[in-house]
Amino acid sequence: MPTYEYKCATCGATFDIFQSITARPLRRHECPACGTKRSIRRLIGTGGAVIFKGSGFYQTDYRSKSYREAAKAEKDAGTKTTSDAGKTADAPAASPAPEKKPKPKKTPATCAAG
Repeated sequence: MPTYEYKCATCGATFDIFQSITARPLRRHECPACGTKRSIRRLIGTGGAVIFKGSGFYQTDYRSKSYREAAKAEKDAGTKTTSDAGKTADAPAASPAPEKKPKPKKTPATCAAG
């Protein structure tokens, strides 16, 4: 359900109200700041869009379960060989698994109209 921003006509405070997208704008509502049930006005907002917050979103964030398990096993194997650095003279060297690079996604061609 979308969130709409309203402004109190009495005190000027702004607050959010969840409403159906088909609902008409409210005209009277209790202001959470001053507590009066007076006229309010819906403000023009930025719209309902998806907001991505955080350090970033990458293709590798949504890998398959088998890929994550293989990566964890590889990481565990790597930490074991580094902790046993003095004892690895008799042990055979482990070769790292080849990396699989993702194929680039095809993007539709755009027409540059001038």
